Amino acid sequence: MSTRELVVLGTASQVPTRQRNHNGYVLLWDGEGILFDPGEGSQRQMAHTSVAAHDLTRICVTHFHGDHCLGLPGVIQHLSLDRVPHTVTAHYPASGRTSFARMRHATPFHETADLREAPVHRAGVLAGGPGDPDGSAPPFTLEAVALSHRIETFGYRLTEPDGRRMLPALLAERGIAGPDVGRLQREGELGGVRLADVSEPRPGQRFAFVMDTRLCDGVYELAEGSDLLVIESTFLHAEAELAENYGHLTAYQAGRVAAECGVRHLVLTHFSQRYDDASAFGTEARAAGYEGELTVAEDLTRIPVPKRR
Repeated sequence: MSTRELVVLGTASQVPTRQRNHNGYVLLWDGEGILFDPGEGSQRQMAHTSVAAHDLTRICVTHFHGDHCLGLPGVIQHLSLDRVPHTVTAHYPASGRTSFARMRHATPFHETADLREAPVHRAGVLAGGPGDPDGSAPPFTLEAVALSHRIETFGYRLTEPDGRRMLPALLAERGIAGPDVGRLQREGELGGVRLADVSEPRPGQRFAFVMDTRLCDGVYELAEGSDLLVIESTFLHAEAELAENYGHLTAYQAGRVAAECGVRHLVLTHFSQRYDDASAFGTEARAAGYEGELTVAEDLTRIPVPKRR
């Protein structure tokens, strides 16, 4: 059975605390492993999970503030140390190319891994979809969307193509079984029976990752219709002015976005070190009107992508 889940490596913003490691998140999706924003200590946090260097196929960095990228040197060197045999693609804002290069070669090491850099120059599709610009043709579309922070920042969205769910009772009624089911799915028609006659639409799943940003159109674009939304909520709403000034969201704003965008499972994270107890973040998101599934992330939490609608 395929695995689709988020592994939380860390939940702290700016500086780690005794309870929270720097940011870091791994999305496991049908054999792909996408590492988002590896902050300091991400390599060690992976050792406390079942996620290994061999599981990583992509790295996505939203921006180059330290709490979102200082784990890159260790992770990159780990890929070579473990002799990961497949290509790992790194997406990051093109304006941070120099920063990425410095971290990639922060110290001397024997580089054997095939790490392919794919800087993000503008919002749009990065991989998957027609004419896949990435060239890897994954079973999803990966997009970047511009956010509003103090430096260039992109959020990421992964979208599975819509498909169809076969209906066994209707297949049996039409006498279609075994290999013929596969033929019908591939060809769209078999012996006068159309695919639409024995199946129903199956919406593709959607995952979104929103870090360091004030409220902007990009936040709503990423969140719209997400099955699982990981979103920063650095401050509680009493500090809304501070959040705006520093380019961040509050838990109330995150909850409001999730409610308006039909998010099924909301994951709050990236908490300021000023808060010892993160439970109030969930309370604020509920106060904003969000009624779906809600997780106030903790380090090493594993969060399944919700089952299909």
